[in-house]
Amino acid sequence: MLLNICISLFVIMELANVLTLYFHPDTKQFNGMGVFKAWHNIKDEERYGDLARYLVNWVAGAKLIFLALLIVILFFGSHEVKVISCAVMILSIASFFWRLFPIMKKIDTEGMIDPQNYHKTLAIMISSIMVLFLVAFMIGILFG
Repeated sequence: MLLNICISLFVIMELANVLTLYFHPDTKQFNGMGVFKAWHNIKDEERYGDLARYLVNWVAGAKLIFLALLIVILFFGSHEVKVISCAVMILSIASFFWRLFPIMKKIDTEGMIDPQNYHKTLAIMISSIMVLFLVAFMIGILFG
């Protein structure tokens, strides 16, 4: 039950992010591109605007693939598959701290993010998601 709740919450949250990136990328909500000050300059620039919009839509499309797989796991996966999926989600989400967080922290401290210190908020949100999946994983293992 907890496994289903965790996966469902993640799907809903990330679906909001995907829809934001596809239809309202300028917003600051749902991890939209509006938090990046450079986004407002580059998206309309003739030379780089198409590349910037392509990359945003590419990220949304990649997220959509993972969401589709999670939905299949949610509805058709066995208990064991859901437990393993939680472990995989923890590892894949943790990659944020390996590659993206250092960049986000740097550009935030350089004043290129609005609101300021957004990297801290994002780190807390992402860590919370990882903890949620960890709790679901452990309960899934212990109480199978």
